[in-house]
Amino acid sequence: MPADDTPNRRQEASKQRRQAILDAALDVFAANGFAATRLDEIAEKAGVAKGTIYLFFKDKEDLFEQIVVGAVSPVLANLAMATVLPAQPFDVLLARLIEVFRRDILVSKRKDIIRLVISEGARFPRIAEFYHREVIAKGCAIIRALAERGFTEGDPRRDALMAYPQLAVAPMLMAVIWDGVFAQIEPLDTAGLLEAHRTLLLGAQSEDQKP
Repeated sequence: MPADDTPNRRQEASKQRRQAILDAALDVFAANGFAATRLDEIAEKAGVAKGTIYLFFKDKEDLFEQIVVGAVSPVLANLAMATVLPAQPFDVLLARLIEVFRRDILVSKRKDIIRLVISEGARFPRIAEFYHREVIAKGCAIIRALAERGFTEGDPRRDALMAYPQLAVAPMLMAVIWDGVFAQIEPLDTAGLLEAHRTLLLGAQSEDQKP
């Protein structure tokens, strides 16, 4: 048996415990909300002692922040790739943005993080500030960079997104809210909504512009 087998196994076990805590915490936060969630519940769901949580996280807010980092960083990295790829038409880049959001957020547990920030961010400024810094600001920078590419290539319709990158994600946030509140009453065709929004952002051609 290799001499470093035991340290490696301990390191892997530690990583697994940390991930189990993160997974359990997201489930409990989503079910109870941030304010009502207790670390005892998270520890029980994760199958660890409450004290184990403090080996990895300073407090409940730090735990939530690390959930955000782990869940959102891969999504932002995926979107950022579009800014360094060879030049592509803006409609292709916009379609990529929408598809990443639909695939990686709307049909995953990541949407629960957005709901929590929307519902409790005002009561917990540290969470709102962290989410804005690590997610909103970075996401808007990516959208603005993509819009600037279209604008410099001579497409004047990109100037609105350069000024207000929030326009690109507004219906996506609405879809998250709708899914959590109204889905049982009136299911939303999210794919259709996002495609309609993409068409609106691109701008319809006038009759004399059409081939």
